[in-house]
Amino acid sequence: MEGEPEAPARAAIDLGPQCPNCGEPWLRPTNLPGRYRCVYCLHRFELTSVCPNCGEHSTIVRMSSTAILKCNSCGDSMLQPI
Repeated sequence: MEGEPEAPARAAIDLGPQCPNCGEPWLRPTNLPGRYRCVYCLHRFELTSVCPNCGEHSTIVRMSSTAILKCNSCGDSMLQPI
C-alpha cells in the first residue's frame, strides 16, 4: 500500500564455515589446534598444509581463530577427514 514504510532488508547471518561432509554451516574448531568438528553431523576434520586438490603448500596458523580453510591457489578445502 502507498505510504507504508518498507520492511528493512534482512542481513545474512554468518553461522560459520560449512562442513565439507554435510554442507551445514556448523563447523567449529576443537580444543586441538588445526582440528575441526561439525556440530551437526559430528564428522571431524584436520587442517592440512598441502592442498589435496592441487598440491599447493600453505602455511597454517593453527592457533588463529581466523584460520583459512580454503586453498589460496585453487579455492578447494584444506580440510581432510580424520
